[in-house]
Amino acid sequence: MNRFFRKMLVAAAAAMVLPGVAFAADGDDAQAVRRQLLQYEQALNASSTDKVMALYAADAVFMPQNSMPAVGRQAVRESYDRVFGAIRLNVRFEIDEVGVLSPGWAYARTRSNGTVQVLGSAAPPGPESNQELFLLHREPDGQWRFARYIFSATTPPAQR
Repeated sequence: MNRFFRKMLVAAAAAMVLPGVAFAADGDDAQAVRRQLLQYEQALNASSTDKVMALYAADAVFMPQNSMPAVGRQAVRESYDRVFGAIRLNVRFEIDEVGVLSPGWAYARTRSNGTVQVLGSAAPPGPESNQELFLLHREPDGQWRFARYIFSATTPPAQR
């Protein structure tokens, strides 16, 4: 009986000390999050707003650099329509971290690198690199979708 109480005490202490630790970073949920990120990379490179929107949650918020947040699916859709009307991306994602926070929430930290072509410009494609943070929510259909997404450029600004 003493051994049982000792184990319970250790488990309780661990639960108090580690409340923010991700559940199963290498489990099925983490793999599902990784698949969503790959689909996002493909949707960006295809300039497909519809494919991007399939990855966003019902309460989506998109927070692009140097812009006000796009809150709600319609505002997010309009933001991507503007982006894809102005540039063409060719990027690859590097997934640095995936954490499953609970049965319904996960996050991912990524970096993307590649090129960006300004549409209607004769200039060649230029370098494009960002760091990103995704907060994903498991929707009622069981799919992980982006609830919040923010990014910032890591490409140095062009010299004037």
